[in-house]
Amino acid sequence: MVSTVQGNQPPGETVKEITMKTPCPSCACGNYGPPVLNRREMLRRGGMGFGTLALSWLLGEEGTLLGTEGEHVFPLKRNGKVKSVILLYMGGGPSHVDTWDPKPILQKLHGQDVPESLAKNVPTNKRLRVKNLYASPFEFERYGQSGIPVSWLFRATAQHVDDICVIRSMHHDSPIHAPAEYLTLTGSVIGTRPSLGSWLYYGLGSENQDLPGFIVMLEGDNFGGPAGYGAGFLSPRYQGTVVEASKGITDIQMPTGYTTENRRAQLNLMGKLSQRHQRNLISNSELEARILSYEMAFRMQTAAPEAFDLNQETEETRQLYGIDESPDYGKNCLLARRLVERGVRFVQLNQGGWDAHGDLKGNHEKQARLVDRPVAGLLTDLKRRGLLQQTLIIWGGEFGRTPTAEGSGDKPGRDHGPTGYTMWLAGGGVKGGQIIGATDEIGYTVVDRPVHPNDLQATILHALGIEQHELYYSHQNRKEIVTVLGGEVIKEVFA
Repeated sequence: MVSTVQGNQPPGETVKEITMKTPCPSCACGNYGPPVLNRREMLRRGGMGFGTLALSWLLGEEGTLLGTEGEHVFPLKRNGKVKSVILLYMGGGPSHVDTWDPKPILQKLHGQDVPESLAKNVPTNKRLRVKNLYASPFEFERYGQSGIPVSWLFRATAQHVDDICVIRSMHHDSPIHAPAEYLTLTGSVIGTRPSLGSWLYYGLGSENQDLPGFIVMLEGDNFGGPAGYGAGFLSPRYQGTVVEASKGITDIQMPTGYTTENRRAQLNLMGKLSQRHQRNLISNSELEARILSYEMAFRMQTAAPEAFDLNQETEETRQLYGIDESPDYGKNCLLARRLVERGVRFVQLNQGGWDAHGDLKGNHEKQARLVDRPVAGLLTDLKRRGLLQQTLIIWGGEFGRTPTAEGSGDKPGRDHGPTGYTMWLAGGGVKGGQIIGATDEIGYTVVDRPVHPNDLQATILHALGIEQHELYYSHQNRKEIVTVLGGEVIKEVFA
């Protein structure tokens, strides 16, 4: 029997006939098997196969692959200009009425109880304190062309108010640190869901294959613990990598006695053994994450030292970030700029210590000294490098603080205040120089344009060009999304 093979023939070459001598192996029909592939056809088909595999992996890591990678569902469309996010998380709860939401009437009501006309708007089980109103010990001034009032605690950051959108109407139901932190960072108070950074790394991949897509730097109290930067039910590969700006990534140096070549050979062997073991398992995300982490660690051993080497920066830049006055947070902010510059998707800077139950004045002065110049330096540096519009900056904590005093004596503090507080955004297409929402005349509760943390999360996704329901993960037969039950995009945030 004669079979015709089409192959990939050069122009003008006749199609050759090849006699098939091997019977069809799949049955006893007596027919002959499929056409024999010539060498040219084999290379063409094989090359496309290997190339497609490599391309799929690269596109998947970059977050541009449409469809799925296992259970990894990439957004079906992404038209946002924002490439990276920097979350300046102020753990403990900065007082909004002492920083970004001035309440002059507190000067008149100092020492009095909260008027019932205001207290009645808050359910009884959420009233933390209704006695002894406390006038802010800090003065406010108006800054920029927008004339937004800012406490003198943030005199350096206030120079950027025309690039900042202040949301004064944040609110939620939890007055307890850890659940409130979980809600802010993961979308739910239970603390078992993926953090926002993990969601974005999972959904968008990374633009730098030699650095993690989600990096975390911790300073001060961290009430929520690892859950605030964990991967939850996502693969462990998407959890935040914790680093110290002064030390970089722990144990990143090549082990003594190893060269790049023999380390590569060792990892190849470990990878083969792990993959062989994985073939006997139905699914094991921890093993998959371990294999990928070894590869990432190897690549980081060459890329990370350069990224974390702050000695490459000029003295002027170090002064800009206030590293002399705030060495830790100043380095963290400078490193955040270097990381987004190199394509890291999400950088989270936790600065705990704002939990001022006593001596509010001393506490907030100290905390503001640590963060004010570094944050202002970060905004200045991103803007002058042309990175601000592709980087979204978010500032705030898990809640605010009550307008009433806590404690006795001449150094009172304030209790937790989740019913109304402030966060702000800058860069990433944000319309600066504006205030969204309002709290009542003493700052107790929201009275205009309420914004829940889930709304803010939906807004962050929108800035990245993601519709919140398009980024999901199938978990226990549920289609899980970042905002849990959904949030409202605060569209007026954007220009």
